[in-house]
Amino acid sequence: MATSFFMTVPTQGPIQSFLDYLKFEKRYSQHTIISYKNDLEQFFTFLKSQYDLTVLKEISHSIVRSWVVELMEDEIQAKSINRKISSLRSFFKYQLKSGVIEKTPMVNIVAPKISKRLPVFVNEQDTRQIMDTLNIASEDWKSLNAKILFVLFYATGIRLSELINLKETQIDRSKLYIKVLGKGNKERIIPITREVITIIDDYRQKKRKLFSEPNEMLLVTEKGKPVYAKYAYLLINKYLGKQAKNLDKKSPHVLRHTFATHLTNNGADLNAVKELLGHASLAATQIYTHNTIEKLKDVYKKAHPKA
Repeated sequence: MATSFFMTVPTQGPIQSFLDYLKFEKRYSQHTIISYKNDLEQFFTFLKSQYDLTVLKEISHSIVRSWVVELMEDEIQAKSINRKISSLRSFFKYQLKSGVIEKTPMVNIVAPKISKRLPVFVNEQDTRQIMDTLNIASEDWKSLNAKILFVLFYATGIRLSELINLKETQIDRSKLYIKVLGKGNKERIIPITREVITIIDDYRQKKRKLFSEPNEMLLVTEKGKPVYAKYAYLLINKYLGKQAKNLDKKSPHVLRHTFATHLTNNGADLNAVKELLGHASLAATQIYTHNTIEKLKDVYKKAHPKA
């Protein structure tokens, strides 16, 4: 007998059994389950209003595609549409596995392409100006933190979470590198310059003089406690706001983008940049080549007689 669902109670029947599966077997978070629920209810409301369908087996790929087209016509972002398609894929896969349907209508559904936004980064001139400003800043502890945060973000491309958890023992002063524990507990080595080591040593010496209790974390607040994410974010945001006002974003991640973009713009091998950033695949790193291409276009336009 065909399985029905009732739009008066949208989460009854196959939808509810699927949500229960996500909750009790997949152990998804409540937030994720609500997202699935909203996507499915939206789709089934469309089915009822446009096709008056009450049987899952009657849903074809052309019907699903018409829903996707409607979403696109409503100017829903491609990223959101793709999430909804993913919700439907999971739903129908579950129904297929449960024997409710004999084939999924999602086989020929193509997700719309997501336009890649170029990473926001600080140009090299503004980067130098920010460093000059930080070098002549007063020697209060927040200014010292702003300086070392900026230096380490820009010199290493390290993530915010990695930097605030960086221990003094992870810095090899003789071999000039830091050992970083990244996503998935994957360790990577990032080389640093003698100049960066000098800045770190100066910071450590002042930390020992100012705070009686030793802290294994490299960076500490003016209270001697480990630097936390919001503290670091606000300091970087402040200095980027002063020196790079044209940026859409002013976060520590912008300096990670800046690190990668400046390397690629100056001819660094993309695989090497991938390793330094701790990316799992080269595809995640390739977005920085777009900024290099934009730079080449700018040079071409300014220099070529026929441009």
